[in-house]
Amino acid sequence: MTGVTGRVDAAERGQTRIADRVVAKIAAQAAKEAVDERPEGADAPRATVTVHRDTARVRVSLDLAYPCDIGRQCGAVRRRVAERVRALAGMEVPEVAVQVERLHRPEAGTAPEGSIR
Repeated sequence: MTGVTGRVDAAERGQTRIADRVVAKIAAQAAKEAVDERPEGADAPRATVTVHRDTARVRVSLDLAYPCDIGRQCGAVRRRVAERVRALAGMEVPEVAVQVERLHRPEAGTAPEGSIR
């Protein structure tokens, strides 16, 4: 039996490929973490990704509570998703598209005082 005694160059060792669905799960979890409050009855955030080499383009769909600052929430989701995918998968994320599927109003009886229906 022959053993390897020398160092193997990086190009000869191979490479690790992270599946698109793994990156999508990372992105969905990051989106969930970024939202201030998840409305009751809301679906969990969903993500789809397109990976090309070390770059991932991400699309996130989510529900938000109403009323909220939609722009701020979407910006927080974009930043968190890009940060977590970069940290956990080692991929650059030049684009995170956020799609708000639904806005959930508070349940009856929990509306802010002074609101008119």
